[in-house]
Amino acid sequence: MKKLKKARRVIKVKTPIDNREIEKLRVGDQIEIEGKIYCGRDAVLPKLVELIEGNSLDRIKVDLKGAVIFHTAVSPAGIGPTSSNKVEIEGSIPALSQAGVKIHLGKGALSPKTAEELKKYNSVFAITPPVSAFFSDKMISQRVAAFKKEGMEALYEVEVKGFPAIIAIAHGKTIFATHWSGRGMENDKSKKD
Repeated sequence: MKKLKKARRVIKVKTPIDNREIEKLRVGDQIEIEGKIYCGRDAVLPKLVELIEGNSLDRIKVDLKGAVIFHTAVSPAGIGPTSSNKVEIEGSIPALSQAGVKIHLGKGALSPKTAEELKKYNSVFAITPPVSAFFSDKMISQRVAAFKKEGMEALYEVEVKGFPAIIAIAHGKTIFATHWSGRGMENDKSKKD
């Protein structure tokens, strides 16, 4: 008879998130996020990167230190993740992490190169199922933070409580075994020594 795995506890994470909290997270951990998170996707994340690279992020009054960015648009129907491995989204993750984002929240596998960048900046990637109505119940308030003319794809600041997610990439390890070896980013040669 197969033994069932012990259910993991849910870890409460409050924004802004510090490095010590991130260091405790492991692949497979279930988290609930509370506080303000930013919501943006392929229309605005490259614009944020441009502002970061131009040293002018303060121009839009967005503080990314300890932040969570959810890869989504905000619509009257609710919020739900978009694929994080889109070029514009995945390509923004290193710069956003360097600027202070601690949790990138979305769906889909990311490349080993992006996982290395997450590790470098002590950030993690968490996945969440696309259940818009459920997430809408977790929203306390919302406001357009920047790029208003993008409509529902503008950068939103959304206050949440009890927002669920699962850590998918942390400290060079991943749950995406079909894309990587299943042992993180280690290769077989390192195991032979």
